[in-house]
Amino acid sequence: MNYGYFDNEKREYVIDVPETPYPWINYFGLENFFSLFSNTGSGYCFYKDARLRRLLRYRYNDVPATSTGRYFYIKDGGEIYNIAKYPAKTPLDSYECRHGLGYSKISSSKNGVETSQLAYVPLGINAEVHVINFKNTTDSLKNLKLFSYFEFCLWDALDDQTNFQRNYSIGQVEVEDNFIFHVTEYRERRNHYAYMWSNCDIAGFDTDRESFLGLYNGLESPKAVCEGASANSIAHGWAPIASQSVEVSIAPGTEKEIIFVLGYEKNAEEDKFKEGEPNFEKAYKSALTFKREDIVKIQLIELKRYWDDVLSNYNLESSDDKLNTMINIWNQYQCMVTFHMSRSASFFESGVGRGMGFRDSNQDILGFVHQIPKKARERLIDIAATQFKDGSVYHQYQPLTKKGNADIGGGFNDDPLWLILSVITYIKESGDFAILSEKVKYEDKPDGTMKDHLFASFKHVVNNKGPHGLPLIGRADWNDCLNLNAHSTKPGESFQTHGTADGRVAESVMIAGLFIYVAEMMEELLKKTGDSKGEKYVRKESQKVVEAVNLHGWDGEWFVRAYDAYGAPIGSKECDEGKIFIESQGWCVMAGIGLDDGRAKKAIDSVEKILETEQGIVLQQPPYLTYHENLGEISSYPPGYKENAGIFCHNNSWITCAQAKLGMGDAAFRTYSKIAPAYIKDQKLHKTEPYVYSQMIAGRDAATFGEAKNSWLTGTASWCFVAASQWILGIYPEFDGLKIDPCLPEHLKEYTIKRKFRGTQYAIHVSNPNNAQKGVKEIKIDGEIVVGNIIPILDKAEVMVEVTM
Repeated sequence: MNYGYFDNEKREYVIDVPETPYPWINYFGLENFFSLFSNTGSGYCFYKDARLRRLLRYRYNDVPATSTGRYFYIKDGGEIYNIAKYPAKTPLDSYECRHGLGYSKISSSKNGVETSQLAYVPLGINAEVHVINFKNTTDSLKNLKLFSYFEFCLWDALDDQTNFQRNYSIGQVEVEDNFIFHVTEYRERRNHYAYMWSNCDIAGFDTDRESFLGLYNGLESPKAVCEGASANSIAHGWAPIASQSVEVSIAPGTEKEIIFVLGYEKNAEEDKFKEGEPNFEKAYKSALTFKREDIVKIQLIELKRYWDDVLSNYNLESSDDKLNTMINIWNQYQCMVTFHMSRSASFFESGVGRGMGFRDSNQDILGFVHQIPKKARERLIDIAATQFKDGSVYHQYQPLTKKGNADIGGGFNDDPLWLILSVITYIKESGDFAILSEKVKYEDKPDGTMKDHLFASFKHVVNNKGPHGLPLIGRADWNDCLNLNAHSTKPGESFQTHGTADGRVAESVMIAGLFIYVAEMMEELLKKTGDSKGEKYVRKESQKVVEAVNLHGWDGEWFVRAYDAYGAPIGSKECDEGKIFIESQGWCVMAGIGLDDGRAKKAIDSVEKILETEQGIVLQQPPYLTYHENLGEISSYPPGYKENAGIFCHNNSWITCAQAKLGMGDAAFRTYSKIAPAYIKDQKLHKTEPYVYSQMIAGRDAATFGEAKNSWLTGTASWCFVAASQWILGIYPEFDGLKIDPCLPEHLKEYTIKRKFRGTQYAIHVSNPNNAQKGVKEIKIDGEIVVGNIIPILDKAEVMVEVTM
C-alpha cells in the first residue's frame, strides 16, 4: 500500500492523504534556523541548538502524534477545520502535501474554498514563514475566520519538560499591533527573543494557552475558534502561545494571501533595551522584508537556486529512475540535513540530550563534503577541538556552545578513527592540504594542528590494545549497544557510562578493520606530504593489527565480532546466540583482509547465507533471547529489534562496499536497493518516510518484520550515498584526481554522471556492453585514451570522459 509518490521534476514528494502510517516530515533551514514540519503541520523549530534555543514546544510520545505544531484553524459558519485536517479532524474535500527541498506546501479544499499552507525557512533570515492562501471557487462571497496557533517553548527544551514549578511562573509575552513577542527571561538573563508577526490587520489575539483552548478542551476544538473570537489574553507564566485571528472575506473567483512569520532575534548586551523597554528593532526590520508583495516568490527562487547549485555537484542520468531519485535528490538532501543535525533533533531524537555526535558528525561529512567543502572544513575543526591530547574524544558536543557533553564523556574507542577518515576524505575532495597545519586546540591543551589530531587519533588505538593485540572496545565501538565492560544488573543504569570491568580486556574486531582501512588512507596522505617517517610508523602499526586479525579475528567462516571482558569471543561459532555479526564482515573486507586467500569472499557468503533477508541484512544471528550481562544493551532488546538482530541500515551499506570490493556488482546493488527508500514496495508496512533512510528496520525475528524506525537522522544517509556514488557507480575523489572504478549490476548498461570536482565539471559516461561487474577496459578524456583509471585534475571548465567496462 502506498500513500504518495515522487515528483522528480519539481524535486518533491507528494503525499495523498493526511493519515500516513507515521507523521512524514520535512526539514527546513540551511544556516542557523531549523524546522521540522510534518504532513499535518506538526513539529517544531529552533535556532542552532534544539535544546538551548528551542522556539516551539513539542511533546514526544504524545497521543495523537499530531498533537503539537503550527496550526491554522478556519471557521466557516458553524464548521471548524484545519488546512492539514489535524488537529480538528474535520473531513476535507481534498488534501495534498508536497515536501520539497527546504519547504513544504499543504493544500486542501472545503466548502468551495481552496486553501494552502506554504512553510519554509528563507535564506539569510532566522525565521520560519507560513503563507496561507485562500481561493474562493464558489459563486458567493465567503466570509471566514482564520486562527493561527503556535505554542512557545521556554527556551531550554529539557528544562521546559522538567522544571514546571518554575516555568509555570516565568512565561512573558508582549503584544504590539500584529506582533507577539515571547520575552521570557529577556529582562533578566537572556538577550534573545522570539516573535510571531502577520502582514495583515488582525481581529484579535491570544498569548495564553488556557484562554485560547479552554481549560478542558484539546487542540481539536479550541474555545476561541469555537466562539469565533480571540480573548486578547496576555500570558503571565503558565503556557505562552502566539495566536492571531483574522477576518477573511473572499469574493467569488478571487484569492487572498496572508503571511505569518515566526522568528528569532538576538541583541548585543548593550542593545538589549531602548528607552528602558526591550529592543525589538531587529524583528521590525525582518518584518519589513515581507512588506514586498513578491518577497515570498523571491525567497523561494533563492532556495531553488541554492539547491540547483548544490545538487549540480553530483548528478546521475541512468535507466533506473529510482536510483536517479535517490542519488540526485533525496539522498543528497538527507545528507545535508544530517550534516546540520547529526542525531540531535527529529521526531525520534528529542534534541535535549545528545547534541552533535563525534562519530556521527565525522561520518555525516562523508556524504556531504562534495556539496559544500567549506562548511565541511569548519565542522571538522569544531569536531577536532573536542579531542583530548591522548587521542580520546568527547562522544558528543553541543552545537551552540561547541563544548563536549560531559554527561556522556568519552571512552567509545572507535570515535577517534572517524576523524582520520573524514579529514582525509575532505582533503581528497577539496585538495586543501593546508588544513593539516591548521591550528586546532585540544580539549585539555591549547596547542596542536589538525595533523597532530590525526596522529593522536591513530595512536589512541596503538596505545589501547587488548590481550589478542586487537583494539580495546572501551564503552562501545560503532555499536553503542555492545557494552562489554558494563555488566549492569540494576534498572536505570546507563549501559554506555556504567562499567565494572577495567576495560583492558574487551576488544573489537570491527575497530581493527576500521583502523586498517583508515591506516591505508593515512599512509597514502603522509606519502603525499613527504612525511616518510610518519608513513613508515603507520604502516608498521597497521601491519601489527592485520596480523592480530589474521590470528584471532577469523572464525573459520567469518570474522569474529569481539572479545568480551573475560576474553571469550563474541560473534563466533562458539556462541549459542549471536554467532555472526555484520560489522566486522564489512570492515575487515573493506580493509582488504582475506582478499588473497578467499576468506573475504567466504565472510560475505556467510553474510548472504545467514544474515540476509528480503528487507535487508540483520545485524546478527541468532538473536539474543535472554539478557547477557557481559554484552549489555544489545541483549536487552526483544529479538529482531534495534541492535538485537534488527536490520540496522547503516551497516548494510558497509556490506554493499565489501561486495563491491570483491567485484560482486549484482550483490552490492541488491544490498543497496533493499534499504533504499525509493525501492520500498509497501509504505504501510515500512511506516516511516519513503523518501529518506531510516536507522532501523525490524528484522525477521520481530513480530513487525519490515517496520522502520528512527528516520532522517542516521549515518545510513551518508554511507549509502558513498556506497552508491563511489563503490557502485565508481567515481572516487582521490588526492590527484577522480578514480573510476565501478562495480555494476547487470541492469545498469550505461549511465552518465556530471560531477563537479575542484572547479571543473566532469561529464563521465560509463558504458558496459559486456555486462562486466568490475573492471575498466578503457578511459578517454576529451577523446584521448589515458593510461590507468585516474582522471587527472584539469584546469578546464568542462571535461568529457568516456569509460568502457
